[in-house]
Amino acid sequence: MLQSVSIQTLQRLPDYLNCLKSLLQRNIETVSAKIVAESLGLGEIQVRKDLASVSSGGKPKVGYVTRDLVRDLETYLGYHDSHDAVLVGAGKLGKALLSYEGFREYGLNIVAAFDTKGSESDDDMQVKILPVETLSDLCRRLKIRIGIITVPAVHAQEVCDILVQSGVLAIWNFAPTHLHVPGNILVRNENMAASLAILSRHLSRKLLEDQ
Repeated sequence: MLQSVSIQTLQRLPDYLNCLKSLLQRNIETVSAKIVAESLGLGEIQVRKDLASVSSGGKPKVGYVTRDLVRDLETYLGYHDSHDAVLVGAGKLGKALLSYEGFREYGLNIVAAFDTKGSESDDDMQVKILPVETLSDLCRRLKIRIGIITVPAVHAQEVCDILVQSGVLAIWNFAPTHLHVPGNILVRNENMAASLAILSRHLSRKLLEDQ
């Protein structure tokens, strides 16, 4: 029986999956944890442990059948399931996310977007932008469980509260602010400012070392 994994392991699994798919394209039919580790610059022991936690198909001295391991990872990550979601905040970032067709590959289906303006149509996005006043009703009617927040930080908590009250259980937050939620709600923050700060700091150190 496969076990639950840590958040850290879960974050590595999509990298393993991408690596394995590239190996499949090169007609590599079997793969070991060592090959995956070397491809991604990770520790072999960690990779072996991660793969064993989501797939029981590994064999000593043989490794995994690549195609089977891809299937096991996709199943564990829920890519074969379909999860409906709503997006709140149809500014430039929100529209960029709405236009990205790759989400469907990962089982995410954005069924509607909401903004203060609403009633906006865009053929490129193929998702209608509705007035935010209708957010709660739609979430309840369609039993939406995932909400994506791309509003300015000052409005993020208010939107979060509406989503939670409407039955949403998981929130993907792009607003640069901390959200307060009940203990049963999962929040995943995408803080671009923090990521940029880390990159900038790393670059500054490297430039100083090279002087």
